[in-house]
Amino acid sequence: PAPPPFCAPRQRMRRELPAACGQRPLTGGTSGSRIIGGHDAPFTGGGQFSHVCGGVLVNKNSVLTAGHCVTGRKDPYTWRAVLGVHNLRKHSGHTTRRYIRSITVHPEFKRDTFENDIALFELNSAVRYSIYVQPICLPSAHLYPHTTNGTQCFITGWGRTTEKGKISAVLQEAQVEIIPSNVCNSSDAYGGLVNDNVICAGSRWGGTDTCQGDSGGPLACYHPPTNRYYLMGIASFGVGCGRPRFPGIYVRLSQYRRWIKSELQLNNKAVNPISVTVTILLIGSISLTLRIQILLSYNLDCEVNPT
Repeated sequence: PAPPPFCAPRQRMRRELPAACGQRPLTGGTSGSRIIGGHDAPFTGGGQFSHVCGGVLVNKNSVLTAGHCVTGRKDPYTWRAVLGVHNLRKHSGHTTRRYIRSITVHPEFKRDTFENDIALFELNSAVRYSIYVQPICLPSAHLYPHTTNGTQCFITGWGRTTEKGKISAVLQEAQVEIIPSNVCNSSDAYGGLVNDNVICAGSRWGGTDTCQGDSGGPLACYHPPTNRYYLMGIASFGVGCGRPRFPGIYVRLSQYRRWIKSELQLNNKAVNPISVTVTILLIGSISLTLRIQILLSYNLDCEVNPT
């Protein structure tokens, strides 16, 4: 059966999701932050500091993003997470803002190669779930063998809409295909740079991609057996934006489940998957990815002495 439309208007619908969706099989300083070929998407985050990267809510206190987003900017007090905004210039009563308590970058992150390009932000206080603010499910390992170029996957962000253009004030969304690693690694593409820790997604012929300003945002894919969307990747890097043969590269979330779970437990944010459920409401044209997409903004006044 066809998956529910990602952004099309829908009747009121309830979906019971286990709390495990928040924990389990849930470049310059930032110049790799990278949507090309997308369209306006309804509702999610915006900010008053300078927009830097996207992020993804995985429970009430924790946000995943790309490790390179915080290169040279690891002081949590200079960051803010903003949820529930659609237009960066127009906040509404649905907007939720949080300062950051701590930032943890993967210990084996390598800035020169973008290896292990993942980080976790701990919010200074828990957010309240609503139809505008929801966590996304983290994938179990068994989902990946079934993630092919036929899987329906989506990217969102406020990044550039052309390679040399400006960031978008309105959240953009686009559907992408999963591209096999052997295609990405061909000699006229990434030439062997793509390993098992990342996913290629976009279009083989170009035109649909993440771009500067989209890094850290979600690659969310629909899984028919569970009728849910899962966070399969985090926008990491690419060659240009929307170029043929050079799709976007995303951190493969299933490879980092152990690290994510460990960090959530250290922050005392682990959840018993048996005892709690989360109800997701899809109302009107509010889509799942848009409700878990987060704007991470940075106070540029703090650039004088970056940490």
